[in-house]
Amino acid sequence: MPKKPDSGEDTAELLEYLFGPGRRDEHVDPHLVAAWDPDLPCPARHPGRIGLGELADLLDAPVEALRGARPAKHVWHVSVRTHADDRVLSDGEWSQVAAAMVDAAGIAAYGDEQACRWVAVRHAPDHIHLVATLARVDGRQPRLRGDIPAMHAAARAFEARWGLTPMSPQDRTAVRRPSTGEMVKAARRGLLETARESLQRSVRTAAALAADDTDFLDRLRDAGLRVRERRDDDGTLVGYAVALPGDRAEHGSRPVWFPGRSLAYDLSLPRVRERYEPPVGPVDWTAAERLVREAAAALSRSGRAQGAGDVAALGDLLVAAAAHAPVQVRERLTAAAAAFEQAGRAPGDRRLEGRARAGWRASARALERAPRAARGGGAAVVLVLLVALVQAVEASRLWHEAQAYRAQAKAAAEAGRLLREAAAAAGAPPARTGPARTAGTSSAAGRGPAGRGAVTGVPPRAPGPPKPGTGKPR
Repeated sequence: MPKKPDSGEDTAELLEYLFGPGRRDEHVDPHLVAAWDPDLPCPARHPGRIGLGELADLLDAPVEALRGARPAKHVWHVSVRTHADDRVLSDGEWSQVAAAMVDAAGIAAYGDEQACRWVAVRHAPDHIHLVATLARVDGRQPRLRGDIPAMHAAARAFEARWGLTPMSPQDRTAVRRPSTGEMVKAARRGLLETARESLQRSVRTAAALAADDTDFLDRLRDAGLRVRERRDDDGTLVGYAVALPGDRAEHGSRPVWFPGRSLAYDLSLPRVRERYEPPVGPVDWTAAERLVREAAAALSRSGRAQGAGDVAALGDLLVAAAAHAPVQVRERLTAAAAAFEQAGRAPGDRRLEGRARAGWRASARALERAPRAARGGGAAVVLVLLVALVQAVEASRLWHEAQAYRAQAKAAAEAGRLLREAAAAAGAPPARTGPARTAGTSSAAGRGPAGRGAVTGVPPRAPGPPKPGTGKPR
């Protein structure tokens, strides 16, 4: 599976790392498996014929020969990795993968002798590193738009041909993470999170509870955001963008605007509008808990398109629950809502009239309009809702697994873990001992898991902050 490419400005430094021992001596037998020139000697296997500095000079030569402006970061670098359960590929097989990847990315098409120069370095059994310089031999620039989706398509062909573990589909449901520049800016300003992360949370909360366009925009402004509306000639709202007060660019001359779709795939105006439901009357958390359980049972009978709409509404419910939760569980509920975000974006078509969706939308309204006393009024009220949410998220995990949506199932499992921690903090009783209950899945195509009994207890877990993510190795 190809990772997102890095860019850099020092070819020699990158080669020294790839051919070196690694940060903790993890690199084993670094060597070339492919290059733009099939006769290029390997600096590790034939050091008397070529050194790393000479290889770097050869790669950089087309860049140095440019007559006009040179790219600020001319080094393109991406790793391609097999699954831990896959067999070890040979150097010859990795050579085929490398050539297909640079062809798909637009670095060097098959048979193009004027293309960019590139090499493939292997220093571990399960992956290779591709390094290229972004100037063609003929002096033109490569066209790399859409390189990662094209490389993923090439990877799937090898997975099918060699029986490798298929990677998750490119379904455009992954969380949009802050860029390095955004993180550096937040650190420079002494902020705990980036503007993108703050805006994602505020916009998602407003979208989860809004009844129409006016209500949605008002909620954004009430949350303290700057809002820019985009309307067509007849005044119809066709888009929006938000900015944090004080977040400015170009030496403070303009706000940094984020269109909804740039924050998350499901925060574009059309996707926000799918959430709108008529307001419901003032009901309490107890009514919300009943609706949550009924909706969880309905999800088990949902087909693919209907279930996709259902899980989106569950994501909004978690956001609403976090916004109105008592202080003792609010942090964990917020973390659970964030963890569930990708699980709420099932690939493919979705229908917006399912029973589970209607129940979870009504639950979100109930939480917002519940009397203030009910929101924080007693651990028992909070606990029964949390246990119901655990049941709902577990139902969504099983539904995603039945559809083979692995990334979404993983996100739901993490949200369930955090909800169990919240329930433990709210005083969940110890889980009953005995064999674990299992849930079956429907044999009908496109169906979710079979119905489960009500969740009557939550496995105890020590309360604590959410587990930090692990860094990705280079």
